[in-house]
Amino acid sequence: MVHESDIVIIGHLAKDIIEVDGISHSSIGGAVYYGGIAGSHMGVKISIITRLKQSDFPLLEIFKKNGIKYYVSPSEETSGLKNIYSSQNIEFRSYEALGFAGRFEKHEIPDIKTKFFVIGPIIAGEIDLKLLNYLYIKYSGKICLDIQGFIRIRENSKIFYRNLPKKDISEILSKVRVLKLDQKEAEVLTNQKDINLATQELYELGPKEILVTHEKGITLNFQNKIYIFPWKNKASIGRTGRGDTAFISYLGARLTRNPEESLKFSAALTSLKMELPGPFSLPLYQVENLIKNEY
Repeated sequence: MVHESDIVIIGHLAKDIIEVDGISHSSIGGAVYYGGIAGSHMGVKISIITRLKQSDFPLLEIFKKNGIKYYVSPSEETSGLKNIYSSQNIEFRSYEALGFAGRFEKHEIPDIKTKFFVIGPIIAGEIDLKLLNYLYIKYSGKICLDIQGFIRIRENSKIFYRNLPKKDISEILSKVRVLKLDQKEAEVLTNQKDINLATQELYELGPKEILVTHEKGITLNFQNKIYIFPWKNKASIGRTGRGDTAFISYLGARLTRNPEESLKFSAALTSLKMELPGPFSLPLYQVENLIKNEY
């Protein structure tokens, strides 16, 4: 039986630790969590595909509560990252790896009809090139990718960014409709500190829409035209999950709005999310009010 969704997100559900100035707390993480719940609060029909340790399956209850269909495969470990921040500069963080739920296999991908198929891995190794090729054939023209899933590497307990050979970058990006990255990842891929120049370089490789989250806001390159909207958050205690929220709220808006309006909506919704820990769960009128008052 073929299920239908507006957006499908594939990626590990994570058991994270968030540490600010040496004080830490446990948190769920991953694009399936932050992006999936934000999308469901927009009224978007979301399905997620994930892997985690069987004893952690109770964590999936949150998806059921939010009306999100989930497909899960058991793994030996549950993924997780320790996100280490200083309140002096909440924009930048370092990481430690806590676990890895392994690579997704072709047989773990259910038959779902969807408008956007989002590849939202936490770190490299969740999705390999072979599976990306399979997904591209199955969902041609619908692939949306967070590039961290190919260039954020885990080695022992360390996490770092590693660029890929030009050939691999070209092969990956030629299959992608919407690309999501942050400022650091854009620089890793292109050696460009300037976000606009970086997106222009990446646009030549195939993506139709490129989203970059950064300290000041969110930038979009659509058909080589640049749009930008600033963040309007009054606090940053919900900084973790910013990129996932921005990505899925943009795609959710794109179901009914043009790229510029979708970017504005994403900037507003993500700004509100950053003011509170956890996934976005506010009523949508607050997003529309922020747009009216600040944009």
